[in-house]
Amino acid sequence: MLFKRILYLTTFLISLNLLMPTLALAQEYKWAGAAQLSIPIIIGLGSIDAINPCVIGVLLLLLSTLLKVGDKKLVLKNGFSYTAGVYITYLLGGLTLLGAFNAVRSITFISQIFYFVIGAFVIVAGTLEIKDFFWYGRWFSLAIPKRFVTTIEERVQTSHLNLLSAAFFGFIVTLIELPCTGAPYLAILTLMSQQGFGYIKALPLLLLYNLVFVLPLIVIIMLAYFGVGLKSFQTWKQERRGLMRLGIGLTLWLVGIWIITTLKSDWLIPMFLGLLGIVLIMALAKYIFKVGQELEV
Repeated sequence: MLFKRILYLTTFLISLNLLMPTLALAQEYKWAGAAQLSIPIIIGLGSIDAINPCVIGVLLLLLSTLLKVGDKKLVLKNGFSYTAGVYITYLLGGLTLLGAFNAVRSITFISQIFYFVIGAFVIVAGTLEIKDFFWYGRWFSLAIPKRFVTTIEERVQTSHLNLLSAAFFGFIVTLIELPCTGAPYLAILTLMSQQGFGYIKALPLLLLYNLVFVLPLIVIIMLAYFGVGLKSFQTWKQERRGLMRLGIGLTLWLVGIWIITTLKSDWLIPMFLGLLGIVLIMALAKYIFKVGQELEV
């Protein structure tokens, strides 16, 4: 058991260290600067965001409650209403944030620091997602806060949903899920801002991104309507949640590198690499100390 934990940690830290030369190379050859947002990239990032276990888990909870009533039409109507609430909230939130990011972009020096902070946050978020592939749910994770999970479960089980309340529930859940689902969307909005996307240019891509984001929800609702058991979905989610996190984490790493290496300031990359190195050394030292204490016991 101890050997396996050390092996996992070693693999994890080696993966993190591979990130440093990748950042440096990307900055030197301007790989990120040559890339532009396109429909395939939007679809890819939207798909990665859509497989988040948090998003699927809340929908399964909602559908399981609706199915107890026994009215499949109710499942279909309220399920789609909930999905519409999620879609509209994500879309309006994205447009609002894009406007704020574009306002910051007009101030060159501040925008460079601002984009750097977001890029670093996206990479850290990716690291936490990858951590959950090795140690799911341990230490700090990008997940819905536990107090909100309990609240969601109670509200779903006790409330009588109609079309309006299901849509409002989708709005509330979207806000609560942001710590779990927000990093990929934040990354795509940052890239749009960096590349000078205004509302008109960004709107079609955001409509597409959010459609891809809710597509798994639509598929699950339709399958539940046609009689496919939710237990199979729940089992599938539990068995593959680690792989979902790994896919999200690796994608966030790549997008975070893209954001940072697009910046024009030469001092930001060395500063980020130095800070990342310090964090890795501290994490390794803390773990070695903990393992030493366990061996003494």
